[in-house]
Order: sequence, then C-alpha cells, then structure tokens
Amino acid sequence: MPALQMAGIRQLIAGACYAGFFLARGMRLPRGREWIPVLVLSLLNFVLSNGLSTWGVKFISAGLGAIIGAIFPLWIVLIGLFGSREKIPARAIAGLLLGFAGICVIFYPHLRDFLDPDFMLGIVLSIAATWTWAFGTIYTKQQAANFNPYFSLGLQMLISGFILTLVTQLLNRPGLTTAISLTEIHWRSWLAIGYLVVFGSMIAFVSYLYALQHLPTGQASIYAYMNPVVAVVCGWLIFGEQLTGFIIVGGAVTLLGVYLVNRAFRAVPAPEQPEPEGV
Repeated sequence: MPALQMAGIRQLIAGACYAGFFLARGMRLPRGREWIPVLVLSLLNFVLSNGLSTWGVKFISAGLGAIIGAIFPLWIVLIGLFGSREKIPARAIAGLLLGFAGICVIFYPHLRDFLDPDFMLGIVLSIAATWTWAFGTIYTKQQAANFNPYFSLGLQMLISGFILTLVTQLLNRPGLTTAISLTEIHWRSWLAIGYLVVFGSMIAFVSYLYALQHLPTGQASIYAYMNPVVAVVCGWLIFGEQLTGFIIVGGAVTLLGVYLVNRAFRAVPAPEQPEPEGV
C-alpha cells in the first residue's frame, strides 16, 4: 500500500488510542499557546520525520536506509555544537562517531548505493527525515514540561495522521503516492499496521519520550545504533540469515561506541525534569 497512506493510518489509530485514553481520564485539551508545541512537534516528529522516512524507504535499499537512519545522532552532535545549550562530552562524540562507523561496516555493501542515481529521491527524503527528527527531539526535550508530554504525543499522532491522509489524497498521482480504498488493503497489511501501531508507535515513542525526560539528548539518541544491530540479530535468529565477518565486526564496533557514549554521560547527570501534568 502507499507509504504515506500507511503512515497516516498508523498515526491516526495510535493517536486515537492515546488521546482517547487521556480524555477518558479527564485530561483537559491544550489551551491557547499550549497548542503551539503540539502542532510544531506534529509536523517535525510525525508528518516530516515519520512520513518522509516511511516514504523514503520505498526508493532505497534497506541497508542504505539503516545507514541513513544512523546519521540521526550525528545531527544531534552538530546541533549541540552550534545551537543547543546541552553540551555533549568529547568522549561521547567519539563514541557516536564510532557507533556510526560500526553501522557502515555492517552494511558496507550498501555504501555504494549513495552513488546510484535511482536512489536519489529516497536518499533526500530519508536524510530530511533524520534532520527533522533531530530538531523534533531537541524541541521535545525543551517543551516536555509545558504540557503533559504523553497526552501531547497522542495529539501529535492524531493531527499528523489527518495531515498525512490529506497529503496522500492531494498527491494521488501515479509515481508519487496512489491512494487505495481501505477495503483494498490486504489483511496481512492490516496486521503489519497493527504491529506498527502497538510496538512502533504506542510503545516505542513513549519509551523514547521517557528516555528523553531522564537522559541527556545525546545519550538517548544512541537507540538509532541499536535498531540495525537488533534487526540483524533477529534476522539471524528467526530467518536464519547469515552473520558475516563484517556484520560481527561492525556490530562489535557499534556496541563499543554505545558503551563509550554511556560511559561518557555517566559522569554527567541529566537535569531534573518536572513531572508532567496528570501523570
């Protein structure tokens, strides 16, 4: 099914579940200027980041997508060097660079994909998604205490779901994103959407938001290095995919980078975060 349509359906369902839960508990909706960060994060975290990354992988190889996704922590470093008040220790920067190098080793055959002109659209979309996710992450960290961040997360998903669905209809052109009827969606696709709703949205985003509230941004960002490692291990355990020497060495280098980042931040306690309203 069309990538943007799938992303829109996913966010609509997850957002409705989240927002419905908090509304049922009597949580009030944002008022006045409280809507500003909700709308900004809807655009950064879900419409652009999730929407573009979902759309981008349609045009590139999975290995190339993993490499591009691992660029995200480096954007955090770059923004931290020039614009963020939260400074990243030099040892942590070294660990982040080492972790990215490990991902490149794991997927080294796909490095040449950057030179494939057929992949150019997917590369641009995927890199733009990592950039907006980095800004969204930093903005989330700054705005988390202004309104219940977990309720806000549900509203962001709900709003972005409507926007992505509308964009899918507006871009309903062959070669871009041809929308299909809900009745045409195969039951296996619905199962995949259900998995993404529960694990990819409802659990993963809440876990990441919790990590952002209790860890420095640079330390929380290293999840982007663990995703490909976990995927490779799962492929080996479940589907019997081969673990090559490059994968083993690259995985070890990545884990070493993650270790260095965690060790560097161990001496830098995260600032206390106010408890969000209603939690």
